[in-house]
This record gives sequence, C-alpha cells and structure tokens, in this order.
Amino acid sequence: MTVTKKLLALFRVDKEIRGLSTRLNAAERFLGEQTRQLADIATRASSLEAQLRQLQAAAANAEGESKRLEEKINGLREKMNAAQTNKEYKALLSEVNNLKEQRSSFEDEALAHMEKIEEIKVRLGELQTAKAEREKVRSVAETDRQERADQIAGKLAELRAQREQLASEVPADALRIYEELLAQRGDEAMAPLEVVDRKRHEYICGSSMMSVPIEVAASLVQGKLTLSPNDGCILYLTEQTEEILVTSFVRR
Repeated sequence: MTVTKKLLALFRVDKEIRGLSTRLNAAERFLGEQTRQLADIATRASSLEAQLRQLQAAAANAEGESKRLEEKINGLREKMNAAQTNKEYKALLSEVNNLKEQRSSFEDEALAHMEKIEEIKVRLGELQTAKAEREKVRSVAETDRQERADQIAGKLAELRAQREQLASEVPADALRIYEELLAQRGDEAMAPLEVVDRKRHEYICGSSMMSVPIEVAASLVQGKLTLSPNDGCILYLTEQTEEILVTSFVRR
C-alpha cells in the first residue's frame, strides 16, 4: 500500500472522529454558554446586593438623623412653652424652623433611598427568576452533553485505536506533513485529483478546483506523496480515477 493510500485511510478515520467530536463539541459549547450566562446573572445579582446594602445603610442613617432632629425639636418646643420673654421664644422658634428644614432634607433623602431600594429589589427578583429558568436550561444542556458523550464514547475509543494503528504504519516524515495540514485545514487536508479531460490530460485539484499539471497525476500514479501545487493539500486518487490514469499513462 502506498504512503498516500495509508494517509487516506487515516484521513477517513480522522474525519469520522472529527464528525463525532463536532456533535459533542456543539453540546459542550451550548452547556458552556448556559454556565457563562448563569455566572453573569450571579455577578449582576452580587453587584445589586452590594448596592442594596449601601442604600439600606444610607436610608437607615437618614432616618436616624431625622428622628434625632425630631427629638431635638420636641425638646425645643417644651422650652418655647416655658420661655419667659418674647426674645427667648423667637430664638427658640428660629432654631426649631432651622431644624425642621434639616429634618425635611433627611426625610427626602431617606425616601429617595427607599425608592431606589424598591427598584433594586424588583431587579433582584427578576434576576432570581432568570437564574431559575437558566438553571433549568443548563440542567437539560448538561444531560444532553452527557448523553452525547455516552453515545459516542465506544465508537470514539474504537476509532482512536484504529487511528493509532494506521498512524503507526505511516512513515514519520509523511505523518508530520499530514498532521500539520490536518491542524491547518481540517477536512480539506486531503483532496482527490479529478479528471477533466482524459484525452487532453487535463486534471484539477478537488480542493482548490484549479488545474494541475500532468506531472502531478504521474506522481500520484507512481504512488508518491504529492501535494497540490495550488493550495498545498495532499492529493489522492479514487479507485475510478486511478484506473483511468493507469490506463492513460500505459497508452502513452
């Protein structure tokens, strides 16, 4: 068996492995996306909870200041009732009015904080709902990923063992070229040589669909490892094309 035919057998196994792995990878990507979205929800919830704590502390402080001022105002009113002179009364009244303004400011501040607190609680509730829904989707995705992994595990193990055996039969230099192309081009690492016109000896690379010289076809017939002069993929012959070429070159 020629090096190219050995590589073609390896290539076909690799395509099967890639096909099976692609379906599993798709399930893993979907699972990963659900995990990422859950992490994003958790991050947003954590940020809102931190804001909530700050606002609650600020609201409590404003309410505390308002109550402190109210107690002080009540104390001044008692003094006003006991004032001996009009001047003393007016001084206490002025202080009371000033404290009322301060208390009103703290009450407005506390109210503003409470409004923001309610808004954040609503958003946290929405995130909790989103989290619960996303956890259900993630659970399904996790089950699907595991089912796919279980379904292909046996076949993948069989193919990988087969691949290892086939790879061991390929010369090291040819295997290195092949594996570099496989990493770069995937399913286009190898392509068939196609006959356009048998009589005129016109051929094309099945990957680039561009013409290749007759020397390329001759190299393949001789069983040599042959790269496409157009895009560098490894060319091979199908049984039908090989029969056509062998006949054509024999007639020449």
